[in-house]
Amino acid sequence: MQAQILKANPADEYYFDEGCFILELSNTPTDPEVSIARARVQPGVTTQLHRLSGVVERYVMLAGSGVVEIGGLPPQTVSEGDVVIIPPQCPQRITNSGSDDLIFLAICTPRFTHGVYEAMAST
Repeated sequence: MQAQILKANPADEYYFDEGCFILELSNTPTDPEVSIARARVQPGVTTQLHRLSGVVERYVMLAGSGVVEIGGLPPQTVSEGDVVIIPPQCPQRITNSGSDDLIFLAICTPRFTHGVYEAMAST
């Protein structure tokens, strides 16, 4: 690994079928231990219930407010500064309950690849 500075390019944001917009900030095979993405969920949207195989995910809430559902925990309200820790294979989804975009970092270890994503039927 080499020292480097990765510049975010907002034009690289894409819509992910889960129901949110993703901007990959750091996700490369040269740094397989971690990935960092900015997720953006529009007001009133609930992301698809899903889980990640073999990956721990952390949400670091940056802006907005929402309700997160993870595993067997009761739904919890989250807002700026909150951190949500999601173990591998743990069902998860988040709803933007506010009037502005819900924005958070999704930090995955090891790094996120589309192959670890598993959509689940909503309950």
